[in-house]
Amino acid sequence: MASALFMVVLLAMASSVVLASDPSPLQDFCVTDQASPVLVNGLVCKNPKDVVAEDFFFQGLNKAGNTKNKQGSNVTPVNVMQIPGLNTLGISLARLDFAPYGLVPPHTHPRATEILTVIEGTLHVGFVTSNTQNRLIFKVLNAGDVFVFPVGLIHFQFNPDMHKDAVAISGLSSQNPGLNIIADQVFGSGPKIDRGLLAKAFQVDGSLIDYLQKQF
Repeated sequence: MASALFMVVLLAMASSVVLASDPSPLQDFCVTDQASPVLVNGLVCKNPKDVVAEDFFFQGLNKAGNTKNKQGSNVTPVNVMQIPGLNTLGISLARLDFAPYGLVPPHTHPRATEILTVIEGTLHVGFVTSNTQNRLIFKVLNAGDVFVFPVGLIHFQFNPDMHKDAVAISGLSSQNPGLNIIADQVFGSGPKIDRGLLAKAFQVDGSLIDYLQKQF
């Protein structure tokens, strides 16, 4: 009896891990009440009677983002913060604009798988598998090509063309995918991570760590 109960509990735990994702809706929709002070895992719903069409609407994804920055790229998110009606629906998207030689630097989305479609131009994309293999899986994409970045893995998008812009649209499997840009977090944290610790981790001289931390 005890062994049977153990197996039931074990299977239940395994199932909960497999099914772990954004909370599923228990009603038609759960439009975010952005004025609510209540903090929950997710966002509080407003009264369904107060819901209007604008809660499910976003305008302007046809407009190019400003790529005049150090990376030469711009990401226009369309998640639950832009469309309150996405709350509990487990989906969002983004427009990615690239100047010639523009880059979305190595980063992760801790809560979402990403599927990217190139609309215009060429992109060099890839992701790195987890330890201990650390295998780089990459591809050069052209307009109409699609590529998937598994949840939580470090990945990047780069426009290798030195003369033409590139545009892509990404779908993400979370209303709030999260974004961790690796260099920003490692060298730009506040307070700073100890230089000796980073020098040891990267096996470089401490003066290089000082230089990198000043850049962020």
